[in-house]
Amino acid sequence: MKALYDLTPFTLLDFPDIPAAIFWFAGCNLRCTYCYNPDIVLGAAHIDEESALAFLTKRIGLLEGVVLSGGEATLYPNLISFCRSIKSLGYKIKLDTNAMRPDIIATLLKENLLDYVALDYKAPSSEMIRICGGGSEHRFWESFHIVQKYGIYFEVRTTFHPDLLNEAQIITMADTLKNKGYTRPFYIQLFREGVPTLGDLPSCERVVDYTLLKRYVTLRN
Repeated sequence: MKALYDLTPFTLLDFPDIPAAIFWFAGCNLRCTYCYNPDIVLGAAHIDEESALAFLTKRIGLLEGVVLSGGEATLYPNLISFCRSIKSLGYKIKLDTNAMRPDIIATLLKENLLDYVALDYKAPSSEMIRICGGGSEHRFWESFHIVQKYGIYFEVRTTFHPDLLNEAQIITMADTLKNKGYTRPFYIQLFREGVPTLGDLPSCERVVDYTLLKRYVTLRN
C-alpha cells in the first residue's frame, strides 16, 4: 500500500542526536491555516511500504532513526505493522503528530514501537476551529496523558503566528502544561514568512514581546 508522499533521506535536526530519515505521510485530519505542507496534506501518497523499507535496508549502519511526519502519520491504516517492520530493521522511531488519534498513539506505545514523540499543541480549545478547521483540545490532552504515562521522551510544540495567537494565550498554554505535570521545554516554532501555507495568511505585522514569551517557552526557528 502506498503510504508516503515523499521521504527525506537524511536529517540531523528532526530526531535529536540521531541521524535519521523523514517519512512524509500524505493526508491530514486538520486544516491548520499556517501549515507549511499543503502539498502533503492535500496530496496523494506516491511511495509504498516496500520501497520505504528497501530504502531503510540499504541505510542500515548509516542511519539510526526514522521520523514519521506529514501530513499526519496516524491516519495511515497500516501504521502499526509498518512500524513493526521498521523496528525489525533496528531503527528508532520518532512520531510527529497532531495528537488527534490517541488510540493509535496508545497502541504504538503499548507495543514499544516509539522512542520519541512530538505532540503539536495546536491552540486552546476556543481557537481550534478558527486555526485548524476542526480537532479537539480534549484529544490532545488524552494523547498527552498516554505518552506521559509510558514515560518515553516527548516534547510539546506550538507554531506561533502573532495574528492567530497572542502572548497571553501562549502563556496560558504553557501554564496549563506545567499544571498537568509537563516539565520539559515547551517549544514555540515561529511562523516562517514567504512559504506556501494552507491558509492565505498575511505577513506578521504585530510586534511581539519575545522577552516576555521567553520566560515561559523555548523559542525554536
